[in-house]
Amino acid sequence: MRVLVISPEASSFDGDAASVVVPVYDGEVGIWPHHAPFMAPLGRGVLRIRTPEGAVRRLRIEGGFLQVADDTVRVVAERVSGDADAA
Repeated sequence: MRVLVISPEASSFDGDAASVVVPVYDGEVGIWPHHAPFMAPLGRGVLRIRTPEGAVRRLRIEGGFLQVADDTVRVVAERVSGDADAA
């Protein structure tokens, strides 16, 4: 599945993923390829993207929304503070 993570400042991730865990307003949502269409407001926390090779990319996000449609995950965040492992 394709994952896009964008904010008003920049595009933080655009690539393929095996799975994604997204912080939403009331917890976390795990998304796998071919997930049913879904929308949710984002919360604050760490977004985890597992690549097809098994690497995990972590980004801190805050606010915005999540959309899943047509095997594409769009995370439109108010704020993305970069790689959470570096913080």
